[in-house]
Amino acid sequence: GKERMSTSQPDIDYSSCKRCGNSYLALPKSFVAPKCSGRTALCREVLNDTWVSLPLWSEDSAFLGTRKTMFEEYIFRAEDERFELDVVMETNLSTIRVLEAVQKKLNRLSAEEAAKYRLDNKLGGDSETMHHKAIYRIYGDKAQEIIEGLRKMPNVAVPVVLKRLKSKDGEWREALRSFNKHWRDQNEKYYLKSLDHQGITFKTNDARYIRPKSLINEIETIFDENQEKAADLGVPSTDPHMTFEYQDKSILDDAAALIVHHVKRQANVHKDDKAKIKQLLHCFLPDFFFAPRGEMSDDEELTEGETAMEVDGANGDAQDAPGRDSDESRQKEAHVFYVNNQWYAFFRLHQLLCERLHKIYRRSVIIAETEAARKQASKNSTAAQLHLKTPSDVDVEEYYPVFLDMVRSLLDVNMESNTFEDTCREMFGVHAYISFTMDKLVQNLVRQLQLIVGDETCVQLSDLFTSEMANVGSSGSDALEQPYRHQAEELLSDENCYRIAVTRQSCKLTIELLEAVDIPCSEEAVAIRDWVSYVSSLVRSDNPMTAAVQTELSKRPIFLLRNVRSTRRACSSQSPAQTEGSWSEDVDSGVHSYGSLECRVNERTFKLHFVSGTNDTLVRPFHQRRGAASWSDVCERRIDTFHNWLAQRSGEICSEEDVTQCLGWLAGKAEGIQECQTEREDTGDGRVRYITSYSPPSTAST
Repeated sequence: GKERMSTSQPDIDYSSCKRCGNSYLALPKSFVAPKCSGRTALCREVLNDTWVSLPLWSEDSAFLGTRKTMFEEYIFRAEDERFELDVVMETNLSTIRVLEAVQKKLNRLSAEEAAKYRLDNKLGGDSETMHHKAIYRIYGDKAQEIIEGLRKMPNVAVPVVLKRLKSKDGEWREALRSFNKHWRDQNEKYYLKSLDHQGITFKTNDARYIRPKSLINEIETIFDENQEKAADLGVPSTDPHMTFEYQDKSILDDAAALIVHHVKRQANVHKDDKAKIKQLLHCFLPDFFFAPRGEMSDDEELTEGETAMEVDGANGDAQDAPGRDSDESRQKEAHVFYVNNQWYAFFRLHQLLCERLHKIYRRSVIIAETEAARKQASKNSTAAQLHLKTPSDVDVEEYYPVFLDMVRSLLDVNMESNTFEDTCREMFGVHAYISFTMDKLVQNLVRQLQLIVGDETCVQLSDLFTSEMANVGSSGSDALEQPYRHQAEELLSDENCYRIAVTRQSCKLTIELLEAVDIPCSEEAVAIRDWVSYVSSLVRSDNPMTAAVQTELSKRPIFLLRNVRSTRRACSSQSPAQTEGSWSEDVDSGVHSYGSLECRVNERTFKLHFVSGTNDTLVRPFHQRRGAASWSDVCERRIDTFHNWLAQRSGEICSEEDVTQCLGWLAGKAEGIQECQTEREDTGDGRVRYITSYSPPSTAST
């Protein structure tokens, strides 16, 4: 070994020796090997005198893969104890066999021959050391006298020593049964923990990692590295700083259920904040990730405009939302959200929770498939056959639902952390370590949500996102996104601004920390921003009329003049007190309307078009009957009005001769024109009927 070589040859420099792999070094040719007597020609041919073992690592190395955990130490210690007891018992049993053979031989001798019989140092066996150790282990300091007695007077000492050895063998075998129970308990207790090399360090490291400050430092470090790399290459990086994929959108419901479960049991969270948090988790996030909304009770539904955490103006029934694929928000290919540190920390924590829940779910599916194949083959696992692992009381098909219930119990402090970890190890084996901090992760998420719903800047960012997504959305155009980014950066002038985007098809979440620079808005961007404001006021009925529109309408009203006149007459006949608040009732009295007309604004051409199959209906009951009664008077008044206008107009631009010539031409009395055969007939009820008798002209022969 190394110590022997170092003692005999202190001048050997192992750093300059030839190496074979990571563990062996070749001795220098100048090295003189120590003499070894008893070697045969075969020994000199096959034994190694050149290579020495000198591994690079040791038990004190910092490399975790080479160090035993404390649970492995318990397993190894139990195995060492078992081995040592087996060696002691086997050594004692071997000595008993040797002395029994000596006793039988003495029984065959006569008394005189037995008295003269002597034993050598091997006490009649093949090994001196092994039998001496067995006697030393029992007699201690008196062992040497016993050995001398066995050698000189075996006929007297052998029966006594043999009886003592058999007595000890019985005691040790009795102790072995109790030791086996203790060792079995130790193995069952520490077997799964001994396989878990990541759980011990993961809990400590992850508790620091899931803090919002650590998550912010992580992306800032990535941002600095990308900036340095871009400076070295001379080309700015366009890739996002972080990319995550949500492989199963149903995990969003499980994550939301855990968070809401913990929120409900927090006495320090106000009732209104709880409602906003539930709305955010069940409505805002599913809409953002293009996923079906979660179910909410009737008393948890918020009316339109009551919360700012809604996307695309979707304030309807949450249970009807998953089927609304015709909504404009469902047709977008991506959602873009500009956020601050609080929102970023929430998205990162939420992504970690969903990722770990998905890993646990996938592991439960794999375990169920493996167990089904094993049952079909009628085989038990190796650990079960060795009694290292007790059968689980939970059906493998229920691992994931039971795991979620355990997390809820852990959050409610109805289950101890050690019990939770041990149960997870029994179900998921070495992959269970990612669940050890699940309660801390949910608690951090709840605290982050409290900050979001109570922080004014966070609410303004969500309002801005709602208005932008409801009208323009994300079409991949920088010109469309630039005004939104500019407004978000104005709100976040003193803190980091992040761009969070989710794609519809792959459901990939990308996060990018934006550089803090002033980005001037181009004329095109300003025009787009004004157009967005116009579209917002157009499609949202709750928006008040802007001052610019009111001023324009006061100059050039777009109302029908007859309605204006009738309204003025109705208002002038009433007192000011009666006029205020009663105008709409007088005007709308007896009118039934139904509005289902929908319009769309093209995001690229900004053209407004109506949706096919939608319409507005206005009905005035009994107005047709009243209109028929006054129809003749209306017709006469309109005819008189027209003739008066025509006479006045003709007198202004035409002479009497021109009028006569025009009427003659119309009647067909002009030269070269066939005379008109139409006759005017008064019906007597205010109506005029024209009758024409037409005879074709005679055909002239050519």
